[in-house]
Amino acid sequence: MRIRTMILLLCLAPAVLADGLPELGDLSRIDFSPAMEQRTGESIMRDIRLHEPGYISDPEINGYLNHLGSRLLSQSSEARQNFEFFALRDPSLNAFAMPGGYIGVHTGLITATRSESELASVLAHEISHVTQHHLARQISSQSQGQLPMLLALAVAILASRSNSDLAQGALMTGQAASIQNQLNYSRDFEREADRLGLQLLENAGFDVRAMADFFERLQKYGRLYENNAPGYLRTHPLTSERIADLENRIHERPYRQVADSLDYLLVRTKLRASEGSPQDAVTEFTSQIREHKYSNEIAARYGLTVALARAQDYAKAEQEIATLRKLKADSPMIESISADLRRKQNDPAGALKILRTAQVRYPQARGLAYALTDTLLTTHQTQEALQFIQEDLQNYPNDARMHELLARTYAALGKTLQQHRAQAEAYALQGQLLMAIEQLQLAQKLGENDYFEQSKVDARLRELKQRHAEETKEMKEK
Repeated sequence: MRIRTMILLLCLAPAVLADGLPELGDLSRIDFSPAMEQRTGESIMRDIRLHEPGYISDPEINGYLNHLGSRLLSQSSEARQNFEFFALRDPSLNAFAMPGGYIGVHTGLITATRSESELASVLAHEISHVTQHHLARQISSQSQGQLPMLLALAVAILASRSNSDLAQGALMTGQAASIQNQLNYSRDFEREADRLGLQLLENAGFDVRAMADFFERLQKYGRLYENNAPGYLRTHPLTSERIADLENRIHERPYRQVADSLDYLLVRTKLRASEGSPQDAVTEFTSQIREHKYSNEIAARYGLTVALARAQDYAKAEQEIATLRKLKADSPMIESISADLRRKQNDPAGALKILRTAQVRYPQARGLAYALTDTLLTTHQTQEALQFIQEDLQNYPNDARMHELLARTYAALGKTLQQHRAQAEAYALQGQLLMAIEQLQLAQKLGENDYFEQSKVDARLRELKQRHAEETKEMKEK
């Protein structure tokens, strides 16, 4: 990812200067346009998904982050683009916003939050950086001579906040290190993101005090461990004045106690239970339950279940599931791990029974949809799998993972042409146009005797070739 991303960014950088220096005004719209932001963000995100080992594809974790982000975005009048929130497995306390509305959160930050409002405050802050085009405005404020390197390094640094190796590769010179300092959000931008983020937080129904509480805790941590300060502090200057300003704004607002959602508690617990060795996790959650050191028993027992599953102690994990059912735990995550335990004990029929019931109860849970499809295929119920996928794609046409499952289903049915078409759609949705074109060319060779299928393949192939040609031409011109 590192080499490909840097080459891409260095190719994109000269385009910023194509029209010369801007006049005074909305500089971010001239030097680093929304279209440029979107293309750059998509390119980096594609590489992160494909090559970043810390990228978490877990639909429960990313699904929750996107649900939380959507709740905040629903209160913004300035969010004129699509956003995508994702998690990176990294113990450091950090979050970052990339061009195009892509917002990454380190697992270390999620597990360090003490409430859902604290996590929401970080997302609200990052959303505000995006809606106010802070990166673009920061880039546009630099001198003309610095812009090419600055643009390339800007996005590289943003992407590398999840990976220090990329940062080291990008920042090989003293000049680059100097530019890094310029890229760190200015105090004015931070105050603006605080103000707008706080408003989003309040309008979405969260506890506004959580933002100041979490930032103050980060600041104290940074003072105690000056040489190992959280990455968030390095890229988001945090001062006593900022915290005081936040507290003054919060002081004017009425106190609101907000309970954490079960989804938040389960996601945070799942991440905590996935850290370290399985046995250490089992010991930790067993101790919490025995000593009643938990804020929510369902979350604690779910964490123990995850840890026991990791330790392959399935009998005890099943006992915890039984206890969770007695506690009337209501979450698709409980059903998902229950079905997963059945599969791990070579009982796909039992897993299928759980998943069928759960999917009806939680139709929007993507993790359950994937698990149900996979289990149907494992048990050779391919026609039912095909019907389910086709109905599911009516509601989620841009789900690349479901298109991959569709390709797998067609392969099981011996429908090779349809398999290639489905795989092509999966690749196209992931931004891998050349691989999508290759799949359609394979399908084209198989559809000579079926005019209807041939027509669909030909039309889609022309569309993707044109799209790829336009992107290639654009890159060469710039």
